[in-house]
Amino acid sequence: MILYPHAKINIGLAIIEKRQDGFHNIETVFYPVPLCDTLVVETAKGKTTQKLNFSCDGNVLPENNLYENLCCKAYQMLDADFHLPPTNIHLQKVIPIGAGLGGGSSDAAYTLLALNDLYQLQISNVKLTHYARQLGSDCTFFLQNDPAFAIGKGDVLEPVILSLSEYYLLLIKPPVFVSTADAYSSVIPKKALHYLPEAIQAPVSEWHYTVFNDFEEPIFLKFPVIGQIKEKLYSEGAVYAAMSGSGSSVYGIFNESQNKIADLFPDCFVWTQRL
Repeated sequence: MILYPHAKINIGLAIIEKRQDGFHNIETVFYPVPLCDTLVVETAKGKTTQKLNFSCDGNVLPENNLYENLCCKAYQMLDADFHLPPTNIHLQKVIPIGAGLGGGSSDAAYTLLALNDLYQLQISNVKLTHYARQLGSDCTFFLQNDPAFAIGKGDVLEPVILSLSEYYLLLIKPPVFVSTADAYSSVIPKKALHYLPEAIQAPVSEWHYTVFNDFEEPIFLKFPVIGQIKEKLYSEGAVYAAMSGSGSSVYGIFNESQNKIADLFPDCFVWTQRL
C-alpha cells in the first residue's frame, strides 16, 4: 500500500494561553499543501522475529533515532490493541523536518490510515482521532484533507470555507532549526486580535492587516534570515506571506507562477506549485 502524506501551512497562529498540562491553547487555520512524502506499508513476507521493519530515506533524523519516528509509534499503538502482523514500513521524506509544515504528524496520521485499511481493523473515525491525538497535537488534521480552524492544542478542528486554488504557493525553508519549545517560551500568550475564521474571508491581499503568526516577532529577532525571507517574498510580489507554525519555513501566496524566484534562495529548500 502506497500513500502520500501531505504538508500543511498555518494561516495565522495565535498563542492564547498556557494550559495546566504544559501545552498551549492556540488558534490557527490549517491549510493542506500538496507537498508530499511517500509512505509504503505492507505485510512482512516470510519468517521474521521482528514485528516492525522500518526504513526511511531522504530528509531524515540520525539513524539511532529511527524507531522514534512517529510512524513507528503509530504502528506500536495499534499493535498494542490489535496485535498486528509483522509489517514493513518505508518512508521517503520530501517534506523538510523542523519546518512548521507538519510532515512528521502527517506521516503518523497516514500510517494509522494505512494500517486500518491494510488489516481491515474497522477503526471508526472517532477512534482514529483518539489515536492521532496521542501521537501529536496536529495529527488529527491529517486524517482529513480540508482546511480547518484549529483550537485547543491544535487538535480540536472546526471546518472553514477557504479555497486558494487560484493562487500559487512559494515555500522557502532556510537551513535553520527552530526549537518548538524555545519558540513557545519566547511568546507571551494573549487573546487573538481577530477571529481567524472571519479574517480569512477577506481578500487574501488584506490578510496582512488581520492575519498574524505570534511566533514571528521573537523568531525573527533570533533568526533574522527568516524575517528577511518574508520581506523578500513581499518585495517579489507576494499577495500574502508568513511563517508557518513555529518555523523555520516561510510561504508566499502569489497570483502567478514563481519558478524564477527559486534562484533567489540558493541555500534553502524551495518548493512552488499552484494550490
